[in-house]
Amino acid sequence: MSKKRIVVIGFLGTQLDSGKGAARWEKWRPSVALTQQEDTVIDRFELLCTAKYGELGKAIQRDIASVSPETTVAAHHLPIANAWDFEDVYGCLFDFAKHYPFDPDREEYWIHITTGTHVAQICMFLMTEARFFPGRLLQTAPPRRQSLGNPGSFTLIDLDLSRYDQIAQRFSREQEEGVTFLKSGIATRNPRFNTMIDEIERVAIKSRAPILLMGPTGAGKSFLARRVFELKKARHQLDGKFVELNCATLHGDGAASTLFGHIKGAFTGAATDRPGLLRSAHKGLLFLDEIGELGLDEQAMLLKAVEERRFFPVGSDNEVQSDFQLIAGTNRDLAQEVAAGRFREDLYARVNLWTYALPGLVDRQEDIEPNLDYALAQFSAEHGQMVRFNQEARRHYMAFATSGEAAWAGNFRDLSASVTRMATLAEAGRITDDIAAAEIDRLKRLWRRQPRPAGEHAVELDEVMGSEAAAQLDLFDAMQLRAIIGLCRQSKTLSDAGRKLYAVSRDAKAKPNDADRLKKYLAKFGLDWDTVSPSI
Repeated sequence: MSKKRIVVIGFLGTQLDSGKGAARWEKWRPSVALTQQEDTVIDRFELLCTAKYGELGKAIQRDIASVSPETTVAAHHLPIANAWDFEDVYGCLFDFAKHYPFDPDREEYWIHITTGTHVAQICMFLMTEARFFPGRLLQTAPPRRQSLGNPGSFTLIDLDLSRYDQIAQRFSREQEEGVTFLKSGIATRNPRFNTMIDEIERVAIKSRAPILLMGPTGAGKSFLARRVFELKKARHQLDGKFVELNCATLHGDGAASTLFGHIKGAFTGAATDRPGLLRSAHKGLLFLDEIGELGLDEQAMLLKAVEERRFFPVGSDNEVQSDFQLIAGTNRDLAQEVAAGRFREDLYARVNLWTYALPGLVDRQEDIEPNLDYALAQFSAEHGQMVRFNQEARRHYMAFATSGEAAWAGNFRDLSASVTRMATLAEAGRITDDIAAAEIDRLKRLWRRQPRPAGEHAVELDEVMGSEAAAQLDLFDAMQLRAIIGLCRQSKTLSDAGRKLYAVSRDAKAKPNDADRLKKYLAKFGLDWDTVSPSI
């Protein structure tokens, strides 16, 4: 097999390669010196320059021809207007690479990064790393002692070598640390949740676009938003603060004032100027929880603020600016809200670029135990006393927590409150079986008294069974059927839904069959599991 030809691609060094008269040979000139290496023959030198330095380029061509007749020098005049402008330099290099007739089977390419501006060197590296230049990086260095005829040295950097792999592994470890940070060190086991957090970590670091977090109340939307802020703050991507607002607390005329601020005298009671939360979040992160509760007027103002970073405070004719990143949270289906005319389609399109549905605790049963340990560790740290379950209490509590009886209506808030109660009652730091049993009874009573809020996971019977059939239902049957379909959509299987629905009455049956009971109930209305399951 014949040896590949060596081709160098590099910028003309407008300072390093310059020189006139005989004295120029006493100076180390990187491009010329590269062709003076005793044991290396450069077959072709693709010399990149601008028209402004065309004469210097011709002089370097002549000098290379005199010291290395075997080397063919081809000058390429790139239309770079500003050698310190990244977009300009990268664009010209990209166009050059796009049209260059690379032949990796016969030629070996060395990308010279010693000459050119720092911007040019960085762009050369990026082009090589991205394989637009299919070669290896080349660095040249002057001799330690300047002497006539000493060409210095050169080093080839192969981006596929183990040294680069180690760097890549380091970045991989940093990403893993970022993912662990977002999860607060909790060793979660749910594959869907872990995959979602992996992507959120990458998006948080690389993007400033809005993020939409969907999920039931207590699923951890606010907690995750704050962790994203802390991660970006640690990476020096945000200088401002974390500003949080639950939009469900906004009412009437005060809603716009809270968000966008107002000027003195804007309305009755406006005794002084108020900056508003959007300006407070300048250079930071704004988390608007329950964004679906915003009025349509406030939605229009928010859209302008997100897109243009400018808005009018209430009562003001002068625009103000705020450069913030938005994370929105909702327990509603905003697509349905748009269809119903309750949420602006253009705002939904703007915040829907990165959308993540946080699963509730009932859908992450494998994560209950690690989150239980995390909550215990948090309590122990805050109170300065280690608290643990005894073996039987832990087994008893976990059996209930992962059963169909555990509704976890408040999701992680319920779990945190439950741990706090048990840990507070623990004597000598031990949660006994009696304490666990009493807590289980307390949770059962709590969930019976607190049905899921109306509007959350709302079910439109017209869509499920048709408008004509839905119109024939009594109000009692319609309300009951909506609740049952809503629970089915939160359950993994027919049996899972049945266990939740008949958790109490099943004990009175000699041969309980929860799935069959639910199946027969749905059949009364002409429905089956495929019709009401989460996949629809």
